[in-house]
Amino acid sequence: MKVDFQYSTDFYGMNSRELHHTCMHLLCLAGEGSFVFNERCYHIVKNDLVVVPMPDCISNLAAHADLRVEWFAADYKFLQNLLPSNNYSIGGSISLNQDPIIKLSDEQAKHILDDFHRLRERMEDDNQQFYFELMGSLCLTMMYDIFEAHAQREATDSHTDRTAYIVKQLMAILSTGISRTERDVSYYAERLNVSPKYLSATVKRVTGHSVTSYIDRHTIPILKDYLNDERLSLTQIADAMNFTSLSYFSRYCTKHLGQSPSDYRQSLQPK
Repeated sequence: MKVDFQYSTDFYGMNSRELHHTCMHLLCLAGEGSFVFNERCYHIVKNDLVVVPMPDCISNLAAHADLRVEWFAADYKFLQNLLPSNNYSIGGSISLNQDPIIKLSDEQAKHILDDFHRLRERMEDDNQQFYFELMGSLCLTMMYDIFEAHAQREATDSHTDRTAYIVKQLMAILSTGISRTERDVSYYAERLNVSPKYLSATVKRVTGHSVTSYIDRHTIPILKDYLNDERLSLTQIADAMNFTSLSYFSRYCTKHLGQSPSDYRQSLQPK
């Protein structure tokens, strides 16, 4: 598995094409700068933290001569896989897609900067046997520091428009674990009293991701829990998760786990 971790102090490097598969975390240390994200212009000053998944939507970067920044980027899927599916990160990612800037206190900015530096110090140790586990642990520390600051921002904001409400209701339904048996967009559209087309368009516009991606993200941990239980046969798991056939179940596993269910179980055995 190849996972990119990148650290830099170059503001203009934050929308490099090679970073488009990453999640970008940029901290403004001094000065002023600006950029366009999702067709909106944003201005940053000291202690502003910018969090942008898949920074290919960033453009028109401009910096004052006194601007100083540090940023850390990591493979987006790697970061997503570190967190439980129903974690605060889902709601947070929705909010950050609408406004990627979190204003930090001096103490919060110090925590984030310390996180960046720990990651920078260890990202070159890729010859270690547990390199990805080590980097994952450090990334988790950074993300929880970000969640804390972001939660404080959200507590002072109110999102009452219908589109945000629809997305939040979808996440609430998914958090119940219903995707164990229900994985069609039409099911969730019916629950929310909207058309599948409207739901798909709304979720894509608000979050930047598809409805299906959120359904799968909640389903995969359930699937892994079942596969980890050796008492259950693959047929029993397929039935419990309402797959229409064992072959469809196998294709779903291969697509989302990178291997067949039997191979996945084999990988869990001690070597």
